[in-house]
Amino acid sequence: MTREPQPTRPRVYLSGPIMDEQLTTARTWRELACAELGDRFVLLDPMRRNFRDREFDSANEIVEFDLQDVRDADLLLVNYNRPSIGTAMEVFYAAHDLGKFVVAFSPITFRDCSPWMVRYCTKILPSLGEAIAYIRRHFATAAG
Repeated sequence: MTREPQPTRPRVYLSGPIMDEQLTTARTWRELACAELGDRFVLLDPMRRNFRDREFDSANEIVEFDLQDVRDADLLLVNYNRPSIGTAMEVFYAAHDLGKFVVAFSPITFRDCSPWMVRYCTKILPSLGEAIAYIRRHFATAAG
């Protein structure tokens, strides 16, 4: 008897400020995203690798690991709570170079958003909860 192949769970990369962010701020939203999406998605959290206090001598490693996660992801969940060079680079690479879907959440009003983020985020929602609901509605696999 042959078994039906199980659909693979979509992979979501968690993009957002880390380097100049409070550790609890950078970690808390990612933990909530993992708790809310982990049943149907594989979450790629860049904070699983700890480069705190070694950012300078590990810069190339940090960037390459993050870019590999972006390549491996099916879509990005982005915390656009403030301008961040690394976050913007990940968004641009994912959307422009790889054609990935990018879902962001932001307290920044549309008028005050960077035109680059508006252009390369497929969807910007006002809260993490709304972004999670959007991802579950549009990307969750049936068998997840």
